[in-house]
Amino acid sequence: MSETQALTEFKQQFPVILPITVAWGEMDAFQHVNNVSYIRYFESGRIAYLEALGQEAKITNNTVGPILADIYTRYRRPVVYPDTLIVGTRITELEEFGFTMEYQAFSEQQQTVTTLGKSRIVMIDYSSNQKVALKDCVLDDILKLQPELA
Repeated sequence: MSETQALTEFKQQFPVILPITVAWGEMDAFQHVNNVSYIRYFESGRIAYLEALGQEAKITNNTVGPILADIYTRYRRPVVYPDTLIVGTRITELEEFGFTMEYQAFSEQQQTVTTLGKSRIVMIDYSSNQKVALKDCVLDDILKLQPELA
């Protein structure tokens, strides 16, 4: 499989793709990208997904919005500077009060997935700090972007 095919196949799995340039300062004393950086990369993927939905303004200018309930990261291969990671983001599970997202980071240098991630997002009413059901308009936009979830 050629390098181009590997990246093409990776991109086909995700409705939202975000290239992230690895910065020199993201490496730690062990000479690879520090684990905290991946949480930030996945956050950027999550925001890009909301932007792709057209929901970021509706969510951030409202009293109800998404909150990160938990996050899991699995490191398969170390990444070092210089590199560009292609972060793929998709929703894998819809729930009454939110959804589960999956992330993968594909290294252009290594031509493989180096890091896997998963998070659970819950919709919260900021004034009451209570979880609330996923709005129909958000659900509709998710299903437009990922019809396979219907």
